[in-house]
Amino acid sequence: MNGLVIAALNLALAVILGAFGAHAVKARVNPEQLDWWHTATAYFFYHAIGLLLIGVLARLLPTLSLRWPAIFIQIGIFIFCGSLYLLALGAPRWLGAITPIGGLAFILGWLTLALQVAKA
Repeated sequence: MNGLVIAALNLALAVILGAFGAHAVKARVNPEQLDWWHTATAYFFYHAIGLLLIGVLARLLPTLSLRWPAIFIQIGIFIFCGSLYLLALGAPRWLGAITPIGGLAFILGWLTLALQVAKA
């Protein structure tokens, strides 16, 4: 699937989850859980915008290999943001142990992008 399409779908989902948190989740969770929701949504937006920029870069510089940076960032969104959303909704606290794996995926995505750009 086209990277720009994936980025746009991520951004749409980030808006949906942000609105859901502001309206449906806010009244049902404690302040710590709401903070997790806000953190997940913020990181979702940051990295979805990053995916959008990677998609634009891929169009402008088709010789760059940007598949892995995008994959790592998408994995980061799924694991980091997903685990925080689940924790905010009452999932067992042990699930928080996987959140840093998502953070590592974000870091790998950005470092892989830096490496690809440096090699170009």
